[in-house]
Amino acid sequence: MAEFPKSLQEKLDIRKANNALRSLKSSNELIDFSSNDYLGFSKSEVIFDDSHQFLIDNKYKTNGATGSRLISGNHHLYVVAEEYIAQFHQSESALIFNSGYDANVGILSSVPQRNDIILYDELCHASIRDGIQLSNAKSYKFEHNDLEDLEQKLIKFQVLNSNIFVVIESVYSMDGDSPSLEDLVSLCEKFKCYLIVDEAHALGVFGEHGQGLVQSLGLQNKIFARIMTFGKGLGCHGAVILGSNELKSYLVNFARSFIYTTGLSPHSVATILIAYKSLSENQEAIQRLKANIVFFNQEKMRLGLKPMFVYSKSAIQCAIIQGNDNVKRIALQLQKNGFDVKPILSPTVPEGQERLRFCLHSYNAEKEISAVIACLYSLL
Repeated sequence: MAEFPKSLQEKLDIRKANNALRSLKSSNELIDFSSNDYLGFSKSEVIFDDSHQFLIDNKYKTNGATGSRLISGNHHLYVVAEEYIAQFHQSESALIFNSGYDANVGILSSVPQRNDIILYDELCHASIRDGIQLSNAKSYKFEHNDLEDLEQKLIKFQVLNSNIFVVIESVYSMDGDSPSLEDLVSLCEKFKCYLIVDEAHALGVFGEHGQGLVQSLGLQNKIFARIMTFGKGLGCHGAVILGSNELKSYLVNFARSFIYTTGLSPHSVATILIAYKSLSENQEAIQRLKANIVFFNQEKMRLGLKPMFVYSKSAIQCAIIQGNDNVKRIALQLQKNGFDVKPILSPTVPEGQERLRFCLHSYNAEKEISAVIACLYSLL
């Protein structure tokens, strides 16, 4: 093999020295408190079988899309799925992307223009930051969920007479908390700016049918764009951007992560469609998940652990344990006791904010939740 650059090896060595080197691990048989499969859809044999049958019934026996959607890959299943998703989310249009990363990079690199302003929450996901970095607009972060800080920046930049885009998540992936969406929408309306909301960790979790936090609050018509990703609550792969017909047309023409990539296979799109129909028709898993979130919070209060957890009503519950060595040690002990709980290390989160991240699911039993909380208590 060709020689590996010394500058890159030095970066790996620094990660090792800080006990922060990432590596790929094989799947395990531990009790799942780490995956994003909130409703268990990724393991649903019903969704698997129904997706296969849908393809057979509609005479789809192809393995791939054959090209980008603008060339040869826009098979009819895309049309069917996007129409269903738009109706489900009460949106004028829906445009499927290959992943949540592609969707965020696509919209944020293409929509804000050179003289525009992007204001984003400081805890926004890496995909949002990467999309912003590719944009020609100027960007500024505001303090996490701090509407006063956001308003001060809106006051500062509105004099420039530029379009202002505000970018947030409805549920933050490393904290599990949410902004005050009603107040945020009012603020954006006051300053006539465009609100973009990533709902990756809200789909399948909030709303009667898991439509997301925005829709559960009846705010869907006041949002410029919503990004829904399918690798979490929907248990499959891909993402969709919801918005106006004009936004969809613009993205088809200018979002490079949409234009210059092969489309999803018919099987992938069929799985997305069937998973959405499962959300619409079956509330049992959603209700079990919501009950488990309530029970987890009750258990951490019962054992006096609430102060160490970030406030969250979502499926993501995070306990702050400072130091990479410390949080990795406790995570390893939890794993040895049969619980798949992952440590989140710096630099993924700021130094001093290292944490254990508990992901809750519809299929977690109450006795499993009680046991993992009790085990954590015993290790502190």
